[in-house]
Amino acid sequence: MDQIMEKIREIEKRLFAYNYALALIGIDDATAAPTESAEGRSEAVGLLSMEQYRLLVGPELGALLDQAAGLNLDRQAAAEVRELRRMREQYTKIPPEEFAADSRVFTLSQNAWQKAKAASDFSLFAPWLEKVIEIRRRWAGYFAPEKDVYDVWLNYYQAGLSMAQADPFFASLRQQIVPLLAEIQEKGRPIRTDFLTQDWPLDAQAQLSHFVMEVMGLTREHCVLAESEHPFTSSLYDGDVRITTHYLLDNMVSNLYSVVHEGGHALYERNIRPALRYTVLGEGSCPGVHESQSRLFENYIGRSREFLSYLWPELNRLFPAQLAGVSCEEFYRAVNLVTPSLIRTDADELTYPLHIMIRYELEKQLLHGELAVQDLPAAWNRMYKEYLGIDVPDDARGVLQDIHWSGGDLGYFPSYALGTAYAAQMVEAMKKELDFEGCCASGNLEPIQEYLARQVWQYGKELQPDELIRSGCGGEFDPSCFARYLETKYRALYAL
Repeated sequence: MDQIMEKIREIEKRLFAYNYALALIGIDDATAAPTESAEGRSEAVGLLSMEQYRLLVGPELGALLDQAAGLNLDRQAAAEVRELRRMREQYTKIPPEEFAADSRVFTLSQNAWQKAKAASDFSLFAPWLEKVIEIRRRWAGYFAPEKDVYDVWLNYYQAGLSMAQADPFFASLRQQIVPLLAEIQEKGRPIRTDFLTQDWPLDAQAQLSHFVMEVMGLTREHCVLAESEHPFTSSLYDGDVRITTHYLLDNMVSNLYSVVHEGGHALYERNIRPALRYTVLGEGSCPGVHESQSRLFENYIGRSREFLSYLWPELNRLFPAQLAGVSCEEFYRAVNLVTPSLIRTDADELTYPLHIMIRYELEKQLLHGELAVQDLPAAWNRMYKEYLGIDVPDDARGVLQDIHWSGGDLGYFPSYALGTAYAAQMVEAMKKELDFEGCCASGNLEPIQEYLARQVWQYGKELQPDELIRSGCGGEFDPSCFARYLETKYRALYAL
């Protein structure tokens, strides 16, 4: 067994090296690369992706996995073999020449999205989105021709997820959110927000970012912050995690919660146990679990009254003029204001799932061929009016606001809503062991992080998503925890 696993792990380390290089190229693309550098970058990505592909589908790995099938493997080794088999089975179904060409398309598509968003012109991106959708349909046909194309991609991002589970989850969530939103709008006490709409010095915002990272235990030795059009987290390995934010002069809150959100992702990646380093298990599990960690820190900690009371002295030190005459309680209420908004990443907790439902429905229609790409902006605008009651003024703040589709991530968005619901149950579970509110109030997040490291983070991809969710949530997933959280918090906030 030892010799076979040693050879398998040598291949895993080579796969890691390709992933490392590709991740660095992606980070550079989003943070520093010249605007007209996409052609060379796409060639590099295509070649590196092809080498990675050859390694995965090659006879050497195939023979080793066959030999490993008859061995009595420990849990980690068995999980490595399982994950490699899954990856290999998918990649072997894609013709090599198509894989290389399609990898280049994703890189060029992301560059086109950046330009289109900057110009607020969907037509600059539309031809590339058509190519991306064609690729995703084609790949779904290779992966599982007997399955619905959207189910293939839901399952790709979270094993076992399908429209059969997602449809009722979103339907019940909408049935709960819409009446509560209407009650808030009709009867809720007013919340002061006038102080939010002013200039917040960018240098002070940057200082706040680093202060929050330090509170979260994200030191510069292992985690650095950069700027990008769309905030993201990219983990090279547990010892090197990069996060980004996007500063807006007139919106300090956007940056604050971008950093806390991405910081949650980073903590997950930083705390995968070292034994999984350089293996295919050495990264976070499915997007739903990953988003549960980012949303837990962003909302359940970051928007809590207790954590904001801890941040309050630092906020006043950095923004004395902007917060003059504002109380911590007023700030707490303001950052938890429920109001339909254009931008998903700035949405409040109550209306956020509606943003995800819109994307979920549009993704289905695009992949099913029920919606033409050229008609996507109009469909987007129509659904924002229907679901949130707001008019979309332009493409940049509408259909172009998210990067996901440009890189092929159709089927990813549901993980945000599912992750938020997982997080509610995880918080309920950890409250049985520790003083959650006390940790937030003191700024000592270590007990919370120790719980999450023990129950979720350490495992990387070693456990299957359903096992990991049970471990973190203390039992089977129960969406009612999220419903209970929303009802309790927002009825109190609005004195209903």
